[in-house]
Amino acid sequence: MSRNVYLDNSATTPVKPEVFEAMLPFLQEEFGNPSSIYKKANATELAVATAREQVAKALGAKPGEIFFTSGGSEADNWAIKGAALANSPKGKHIISSCIEHHAVLHTLEFLEKQGYSVTYLPVDAEGKVAVQEVKNALREDTVLITIMMANNEIGTVQPIAEIAQLARENKVLFHTDAVQAVGSLEVDVQKLGVDMLSLSAHKFGGPKGVGALYIKSGTKIETLIHGGGQERGRRAGTENVSGIVGLGKAITLATENIAEKAEKIKKLRDKLIKGIASTIPDARLNGHREDRLPGNVNFCFRYIEGEALLLRLDAKGIAASSGSACTSGSLDPSHVLLALGLPHEIAHGSLRLSIGEQNTEEEIDYVLEVLPKIVEILRMMSPLYPGN
Repeated sequence: MSRNVYLDNSATTPVKPEVFEAMLPFLQEEFGNPSSIYKKANATELAVATAREQVAKALGAKPGEIFFTSGGSEADNWAIKGAALANSPKGKHIISSCIEHHAVLHTLEFLEKQGYSVTYLPVDAEGKVAVQEVKNALREDTVLITIMMANNEIGTVQPIAEIAQLARENKVLFHTDAVQAVGSLEVDVQKLGVDMLSLSAHKFGGPKGVGALYIKSGTKIETLIHGGGQERGRRAGTENVSGIVGLGKAITLATENIAEKAEKIKKLRDKLIKGIASTIPDARLNGHREDRLPGNVNFCFRYIEGEALLLRLDAKGIAASSGSACTSGSLDPSHVLLALGLPHEIAHGSLRLSIGEQNTEEEIDYVLEVLPKIVEILRMMSPLYPGN
């Protein structure tokens, strides 16, 4: 019997049936442009407003603080470029971490070419940023701190509320890339104290190509996309109504009973971690053991290549990842794993298994049955493996 075990939920998640049903009318009969004033546009205008309220409610924000984007990458770009440009009279210094998603890192590299200065903070062996390191990096010309809430590869959750408080005390804007966190952890912008927060629908049962940026009222930020007056004149372009509706429905479903769902996923995660650690020698768990995403499992296996491991798992019907989905075509080892202090040869043998609410204990048992055998076969083929 062929298996189909999907364990790459950090890369993307399946669209939930209820989300698909909510989107359907806005792909056909309800096609009006929400910016128009005739009756045909009323339904779409109301749908966008409803979705904005749904996202705001899920995050503990006001509807007027939610701006729809094409996804997490655009939201990150807007937050970082917009805040940097709007606050450049004060200074051109930004603080971030060395394990951010490339949507953040490449945006910062772009700004460096425009004369901005960026401090990339190190992380400890478990991928955590120290609040004291952030404090030490602050300067008079610091205008922005951008630290991700949870890492997409190793799952480590950062002390966001403490960093946000430090930023507030020093009158510096704080942005967090919460793309991996929303839908997996409780995310309340009031409790966190952040000025800006990015999210993406396809990470929690919504469609691809739509996301949102929370911008706290009063935050000084420039527009990223100029054109029409959509999103209250701050993000031009005809609204992706069906996607926005899908985002609203998905975030509502994802945040209902979130603690209960996270606990179920954690049990599967811990079973998988324990099973791998006890059956495969020379296996290293990456990321913080406790402060990690409920569904994240990331290991490095010595003496093997991650790509060969993924292909063998795929042949057994198991979909997984060797790192960030956005860089899976790269042969370079993960910048996140290197930042933990891992040597290249070990970082190359990484495997990320990310569990979603659709996964079952039976599927975890199957992975634990298949994975040790594959690792053993690959090691027998490696010239680096002792005894070969």
